[in-house]
Amino acid sequence: MSNQSLISRLGSVMQMAYVPADVPGALRYWTETMGVGPFFKLSNIAVDAAKYKGEPASIDFSVYIAYWGDTQVEIIEQHNDAPSIYKSWRSEGREGLHHVCIVVADMARARGICAEAGATVLQEIWLPGGGEAIYVDAGGGPGSLIEMICFPPDNYAFFDVMRDAARHWDGSEPIRAVG
Repeated sequence: MSNQSLISRLGSVMQMAYVPADVPGALRYWTETMGVGPFFKLSNIAVDAAKYKGEPASIDFSVYIAYWGDTQVEIIEQHNDAPSIYKSWRSEGREGLHHVCIVVADMARARGICAEAGATVLQEIWLPGGGEAIYVDAGGGPGSLIEMICFPPDNYAFFDVMRDAARHWDGSEPIRAVG
């Protein structure tokens, strides 16, 4: 494996994601103890398609996203029992860091590098407007799940809005619904 085929060459980690058993408790921890917020809730995310372990999946989930400096913190809540990386995590009774996320410019290249590194694609999601995300297991045990996401350039503007809200957050309205 060449140095250019290492997963770290795809980009820097921009997000830490959690799939807690107690979503309200996790949000309280992050906002009240850690002082991270506000969290923006994207409810029942609509996807064009999803696959879990190569099979079509109908995952109903919401995410809460906030920024801690330039690092995004994501809390994920799955609402149904569809097979997914979130469901399997919770079924195994796991807590803590679920995955980290890297923004990539070229999903085909990311898939190729992951394959060369021996990472296994566990879940794929195609988003309206051309966005795509894959979740790969890099084979290192707990903590080795990596999300790679690729959006059309204009879609990243909302991340800037959330980051700016975090920089000026006064502790009020810790959870904000996104339409």
